[in-house]
Amino acid sequence: MSKVTQKRETLRDQVSEAEWQVRTDLAAAYRLVAYYGWDDLIFTHISLRVPGPEHHFLINPYGMLFDEITASSLVKVDLDGKIVMDSSYFINPAGFTIHSAVHAAREDALCVMHLHTEYGIAVSAQRDGLLPLSQQALIALASLAYHDYEGLALDESERPRLVSDLGNKNSMILRHHGLLTIGRSAAEAFLAMFILERACKIQILAQSGDSDVSMIPSPILDRVAGQVDAVMIGQGAQLTWPGLLRKLDRIDRSYRQ
Repeated sequence: MSKVTQKRETLRDQVSEAEWQVRTDLAAAYRLVAYYGWDDLIFTHISLRVPGPEHHFLINPYGMLFDEITASSLVKVDLDGKIVMDSSYFINPAGFTIHSAVHAAREDALCVMHLHTEYGIAVSAQRDGLLPLSQQALIALASLAYHDYEGLALDESERPRLVSDLGNKNSMILRHHGLLTIGRSAAEAFLAMFILERACKIQILAQSGDSDVSMIPSPILDRVAGQVDAVMIGQGAQLTWPGLLRKLDRIDRSYRQ
């Protein structure tokens, strides 16, 4: 008598192709953050909206290191941080406070990336913030906001002030805290973070030298600000992201599981 072998249903079988794609992209973003050394153990978060009419989002399972995260381990939540799909993992609801505020206020903020990078925090503690010292800085400055430190991001009363400070910008320096970028995809949010963190690193390195730093003149700042959209928004992310995925695939393809 032949036996019928039943295939075990995986999470990929339970979600749409569109959701699986964003799960894969978000898992890749977490792995890339770890690869570049921007992670802070299990702390900080990247959230990404799930395609569809529901305001559902994917976020990291609390307790997993960023280089362990996979497409199937990501947890689906609503705007209140409530888990809406069965999962063996749990999340840090307090960690979603900043993200949910930005997602709710900005329809274009499909992905929100918040990190505690060393150079980003160093610049966030400087009175004048990010300085026009490099081309990377000029790109970041074209859409950069600031938010003053109010303590650990646990108080929901801070949310309106954070959203107001962000306005229509795509990057934010959280004073004494870290960096935040948004994008219409994981690729856009990651590229914005790469440029912002690189600009912060260049600034700290430049300031560590023996001579005074030279600022880029204001007219050049204005000129570059008008050029950024054509170079960075959409096209830049679309061109860099496939290469970054190929890099991850060469290192470890398990993020796709």
